[in-house]
Amino acid sequence: METTKGGGAAKSDMKKVSQHEFGGEDAPLSISIIENMKEEYGLFVWPCSVILAEYVWQQQRRFSGARVLELGAGTSLPGLVAAKLGSHVTLTDDANRPEVLDNMGRVCELNGVDCKVVGLTWGVWDSSVFDLEPKFILGADVLYETTAFNDLFATVAYLLQNSPGSVFITTYHNRSGHHLIELLMAKWRLKCSKLLDGFSFMPPHKASALSGNIQLAEIVALD
Repeated sequence: METTKGGGAAKSDMKKVSQHEFGGEDAPLSISIIENMKEEYGLFVWPCSVILAEYVWQQQRRFSGARVLELGAGTSLPGLVAAKLGSHVTLTDDANRPEVLDNMGRVCELNGVDCKVVGLTWGVWDSSVFDLEPKFILGADVLYETTAFNDLFATVAYLLQNSPGSVFITTYHNRSGHHLIELLMAKWRLKCSKLLDGFSFMPPHKASALSGNIQLAEIVALD
């Protein structure tokens, strides 16, 4: 952990590098993540991110060589795992948060992966959205602020419809917004094709370090 000072004031910028391991002793994968302990929520590795990254690891044949987009990537753990598995990865976060986008670039360099880093604000239609045709869309804890749900689902619906056969895979805390999620899926002509308890596929040593009621959903466009 390091502390820096700037502007003549005692201004701490608390950072740390956390290590995240995947697989057994046969072929382990290690991902290094730069976390900023002062950021509000964009630069932490949250439990939903750990669970989604583990799911990507366990589905590695499915992801190998595929086009992958991570929405609201933050520290980008799931996208980085996909990149290590041979996916062609685009990492995105709010275009108005340059500090998060800059950190994503540094984390890619730290892990030796070549991912595109793009500013993408949900519900804003520009070339950063129109040019994307992912096979897999990843989102860890993007169903957090209910005020952003509609913009998120609008963006997801466009991406799914623009790339036939694609799927949105998200992990989220089972909060009171469940009914709103169902309404928005219906509004944007989406359906849940798989729903799992997030801890059902986690290795015991990882599950014991996490908390919460977390679910994983695979969401696709209606035919």
